[in-house]
Amino acid sequence: MTIEHSAQEVLKSDEAVAASGSENSPVLARIEASFDQLRRSERAVAEFVLAQPNDVLSISIAELAFRVGVSQPTVARFVAALGFNGFKDFKLRLAQSLATGVQFVHRDVSAGDAVSEVAPKVFNRTINALMGVRNQLDGARFERAVDMLASARRVEFYGIGNSGIVAVDAQHKFFRFGIPSVAYSDPHTQGMAATLLQEGDVVVAMSASGRTTDLLRACELALDAGATVIAITAGGSELSRIATLTLAADVQEDPDVYAPMSSRIVHLTIIDALSVGVALAGGPELLARLERTKKTLRDKRIRGFGE
Repeated sequence: MTIEHSAQEVLKSDEAVAASGSENSPVLARIEASFDQLRRSERAVAEFVLAQPNDVLSISIAELAFRVGVSQPTVARFVAALGFNGFKDFKLRLAQSLATGVQFVHRDVSAGDAVSEVAPKVFNRTINALMGVRNQLDGARFERAVDMLASARRVEFYGIGNSGIVAVDAQHKFFRFGIPSVAYSDPHTQGMAATLLQEGDVVVAMSASGRTTDLLRACELALDAGATVIAITAGGSELSRIATLTLAADVQEDPDVYAPMSSRIVHLTIIDALSVGVALAGGPELLARLERTKKTLRDKRIRGFGE
């Protein structure tokens, strides 16, 4: 039995969402994340799609515009604002999202829940988020991101708040590759550092919402300086629009949990995948260097306990 199949079996329940998977679709999560950035007429389209995603799959752009009461160009702008290449591409990705959604108990943790219920709900939401982003991750974009990082003169990781913790973790992985790297979580430091970058440098900017103004400004400064910006954020967000390349991480967070846990785990996993990709791209020489660092760590451990 595969890991994926096992996860699906564990998550099935009498309280599982409908088989359409609309409750946990990454495309719907992207729409929700971008909702505040849309124009009023585009929000009307967003509301229709969120309410009736399956209906959208079987109608044309003209029919959708008619049902919502907007013009076809408004629908086209809505699709473009989310980062899709036309209405056909949008419907294809939406169909894939609805088809590959994982069934799970989709009920937020509430004050009335027994403590014993909390861990399963948090685990289920995180597993669902990871599988949803995995299914939607653009392989070509991921490969481009690995190439950018592997050839970078310098890599800087930017994140604020919870994303700042992810930035530190990313730097801890990438400095072992011999690539000059640093992590900044202070917005003032990010802004100053960004102005000192140059062509060949790469900024990896992480944000669950993609709407943090200080982070956006730092990325704009980095781009003005000639650097490349890779964003790990919600697709269709403001950060995704200004970045050189975006790895979309569309995650629906539990509003009753006091920290964005699922998005943080997803971002950490994307960083793990990027680090493995860069290690493989570095070839035997880099792998030998990593083996030397592992030996240094082994020498610091007490021997005889399953090294």
